[in-house]
Amino acid sequence: MPTITGHLGLDRYVTDLSTDSGHALLADEPLANGGENMGPSPGELLASALTACTCITVRMYADRKGWPLQRIETLVSFERTADHVVRHLSRQIRLDGELTAEQRQRLLQVANACPVHKALTAGVPIETALAE
Repeated sequence: MPTITGHLGLDRYVTDLSTDSGHALLADEPLANGGENMGPSPGELLASALTACTCITVRMYADRKGWPLQRIETLVSFERTADHVVRHLSRQIRLDGELTAEQRQRLLQVANACPVHKALTAGVPIETALAE
């Protein structure tokens, strides 16, 4: 099972994230929330996951079909409550290329079937325990 590890020391909120595949990221909170704005907030990372998954899934499908999709632009915005809970995501997808209306509609369906979209709409159970 893939793993993401986060490390936060005495820095206010700057969190070092690493994946078991060797990638590194930073997460933080904006200055207005007491952070140092050194990286995306957790809500921004959640929206980023949906954005990336949408682009990648649509590209994979169009490539497999040999469709003339030149570029995908996905914009995800989100609303969160005062206690930072993301309550609503809104996604807009721009497809550039000589695609038919039917191809565009099919790619919209494919976008709605990306793995992150499926996880978010299904409500993923989270098991939490203290490490020894």
